[in-house]
Amino acid sequence: MPKIPAQQFLEFNQLRNGVVVLRNNSLRGILMVSSLNFDLKSDEEQKAIIYQFQSFLNSLDFSCQIVIQSRRLNITGYFDKLKELEEKQENELLKIQTAEYRKFVESLVEEGIIVKKTFYVTVPYTLSEIEGVSGGLGKIKGILHVKQPKLTEENFQRAREQLWQRMEFVAIGLRRCGLTAIPLTTPELVEIFWSWHHPKESEVGYYPEILPELIK
Repeated sequence: MPKIPAQQFLEFNQLRNGVVVLRNNSLRGILMVSSLNFDLKSDEEQKAIIYQFQSFLNSLDFSCQIVIQSRRLNITGYFDKLKELEEKQENELLKIQTAEYRKFVESLVEEGIIVKKTFYVTVPYTLSEIEGVSGGLGKIKGILHVKQPKLTEENFQRAREQLWQRMEFVAIGLRRCGLTAIPLTTPELVEIFWSWHHPKESEVGYYPEILPELIK
């Protein structure tokens, strides 16, 4: 049975200049968003956050996708570092305290799985929206996944500029809710997509070497 390249299963063609280019030539930008402990806020603060988030959603004239990634957190490297510090510690008392701390953390980990949650917002832009189509038809084409115009360098740069403006708009809206949103760079996009397709390897901290030409 012939081997099928993994690229055929991906929904995007390339990652360039901090942008995900899908197979239909539409673009996606990804923002990594911070979190906040909503339960620790007062009633007034919670109401203010809900109101700001509602206002943010109502202000959008384009669709966004919110993605929550839950990943087991492997802290084996942290334990190895503590063990190394313990062995190098010359003060006997500090050596004992380091060993006790290491054992204490290990006991906490044994009682349950530590899970790390990461939050992302995906912002779309289609090439049809820069073709001067009247009546909002360009946006309708993007929603219906109609084949996009040819991805020339000029079209890409124009669409990327518009996408960046949308991402900035989203970041400002989330900032009013007490959240911080930063756009992912090309190397960060490579790592996140790689980790989604290789969860076991990324869990232990292994990531592929990123080629210099991808760092744009």
